[in-house]
Amino acid sequence: MFDFLIDYIQTNWIEVFGIVTSLIYVWLNIRQNIWSWFWAIVSSSVYGVVYFQSKLYSDMELQIVFIILGVYGWYQWLYGGANKTELPVSKIPKKYIPICLAAGIAFTGVSGYLHAQTDASLPYLDSSLTAISLIASWMIAKKYLENWILWIVANLVYIGMYYVKDLHGTSILYALLLVMAIKGYFDWRRGMEG
Repeated sequence: MFDFLIDYIQTNWIEVFGIVTSLIYVWLNIRQNIWSWFWAIVSSSVYGVVYFQSKLYSDMELQIVFIILGVYGWYQWLYGGANKTELPVSKIPKKYIPICLAAGIAFTGVSGYLHAQTDASLPYLDSSLTAISLIASWMIAKKYLENWILWIVANLVYIGMYYVKDLHGTSILYALLLVMAIKGYFDWRRGMEG
């Protein structure tokens, strides 16, 4: 067992580093710690390389956007509240729900079609998960509680997709992220009620 683990780490050290930095990012995010955004930028940079190597181009492109959203989220959490104060957790305004849904469908269609013209693997599934992840990332930067619901859905599907692509460590990461997203939802909701 330990030989397998050591061999896996040596063979897939970039993926393992991405796993560790992703877990740090999400754990700090659940705790609403501002340093979560630093770790988001680091983990996104690492996973950009992992996904490029696995020909999951939509996920690779997503990491670039995650880096930009990391900077945006950092700023929002510090100054996005009233009078440029710390941003509190809130529910997403209902007016944004149809916009998010339309944007997600449009992104999936366009990105899926474009990636289907390449050697991309699972272009429409990958693109739909990218759309959900983009919307959830924007929502977490705005501290909307419902971001965790989108992460729960995405993580469930990501687990299977990464397993099929032989990214077993990343599949395990997304199983852990699923548990953390559930915890994040309840912790943030409790914080809103308290």
